[in-house]
Amino acid sequence: MRRRGPGAEHGRVTETIPGLSLSLPEVLVLLGAFALLVARWLPPAARRPGTVAAGAVLVPSAIVLGVVGIRWQMLPVLAGAAVASVFALPRLLRRRTGRPAWRARWWVALPGSLACAGLIATGPVAAWAFPVPVFPEPTGAFAVGTRVVQWADPLRPESFTADPDDRRTVVVQLWYPARKSPAGVPRAQYLGRTQDEARTVSEALAGGVGLPGFLFDGVPRARSRAVVDAQVAGGRERFPVVLFSPGSGGVRTQNTAWAEELASHGYLVAALDHPYDSAVVVLADGRTIRATTASSGDRDRDEELAAGWTAVRAADLGFVLTRLERLDRGETADPLTGRLDTGRAAVAGHSLGGAAALQAARQDRRFDAVVDLDGYPHGPTAPALEQPALALTQEITAGTDPRYLPRLTEALEHNTATSYRLTVPGAGHLTFMDGPLYLPPVPSIVGTLGRTESPRVVAAATLAFLDATLRGRPGDLSDTLRAYGTVSSSGARRTAMPTP
Repeated sequence: MRRRGPGAEHGRVTETIPGLSLSLPEVLVLLGAFALLVARWLPPAARRPGTVAAGAVLVPSAIVLGVVGIRWQMLPVLAGAAVASVFALPRLLRRRTGRPAWRARWWVALPGSLACAGLIATGPVAAWAFPVPVFPEPTGAFAVGTRVVQWADPLRPESFTADPDDRRTVVVQLWYPARKSPAGVPRAQYLGRTQDEARTVSEALAGGVGLPGFLFDGVPRARSRAVVDAQVAGGRERFPVVLFSPGSGGVRTQNTAWAEELASHGYLVAALDHPYDSAVVVLADGRTIRATTASSGDRDRDEELAAGWTAVRAADLGFVLTRLERLDRGETADPLTGRLDTGRAAVAGHSLGGAAALQAARQDRRFDAVVDLDGYPHGPTAPALEQPALALTQEITAGTDPRYLPRLTEALEHNTATSYRLTVPGAGHLTFMDGPLYLPPVPSIVGTLGRTESPRVVAAATLAFLDATLRGRPGDLSDTLRAYGTVSSSGARRTAMPTP
């Protein structure tokens, strides 16, 4: 029998109820607080039993939250319950003389009750705005496994440090097609290998956008749909590989929903942490490397810096593809040996990672396709791309950087293979990552597609492109992509690669 991890039970208790953004203990605390508030206004005969019932729900649930950890969203609910008790509990008391205990007049109790109601209502609203993310169930035929590896490149010195002996090291998370795991096996921690790492990453991401870390205290509690170290799917099928680079200040896990959906359809996804550029990278030995890249405030200088960071990332992507080739050949014992089809490889990225994907494809012809998720193309535009490319973008508005569309158009039109630009209606820049699952639904931040539709559209469009270019699936790709937005194509057409 497989032993559960020490956090497995806590994970079950804190798992949110779909559609409510609250766990069962949090729902019970909310109901208990509301019942305690209402008890003051019940008919005299019902006040005492109503208060007792409310307390019987509220107190044990609050104790459970105290054990598993109270989210900040529950603090106003508990504060409201505490104030409500001032009006409800005296009814339970009797003075020694036998006369009823003090009971507030209605003109005092009414505004107090309204204030309590406001506090209690703040809890579910805040939980809805800053939820524990609930990851969509992958739709493919495979279950999904995941694990993290760390690789150092002996041929490249670390350009972000002065130590000549420091080698460039990347942390990579793999998602792969897996056998179905037994019921009850804990799912993978989101954002990190452990909850401590997840908290470190969550706080770094919040700090990167100038927000206090406590606002996102629900994110490290999340579990994705993959299982750590799950057995590789049976059979002899070899999986095309997709490498992924996150946005500037992003992390390898920022597109977990996207990666799990691709893996469930038979792809190996390898997402990179780029040390000194990713928000924070926790190495295997426990060292923590925080981002040192930052804007200078000068447009020309920033473009020069971004081009340099993009080049480092592109080299990281090529290095990881080399390591995956060696892994598949069996140079190190690994369950994925002989199961990776590195001859069918795509490179993808979000934002700055999209620019890195374009550069990696230009420099490394082992990549057979490239996906740019709303990334401004930094760096040189030569040599021309020779691989099919898909660029997913939000709608171009007056607020969009005026250089973005011309630069992207130049990169795509000079492609010797067919390029596609898919403009997704209702998308924002963070639509193309996991952000809609846990950020407030503010259109300027995450678009208007919603928490369910955002990951579905981005993954479905990516899958359609990869299935056509890496697996040679027949059909008009432009027509398929039109289901997700407005499509334009450019470059010379090239016959899609047939399935070996």
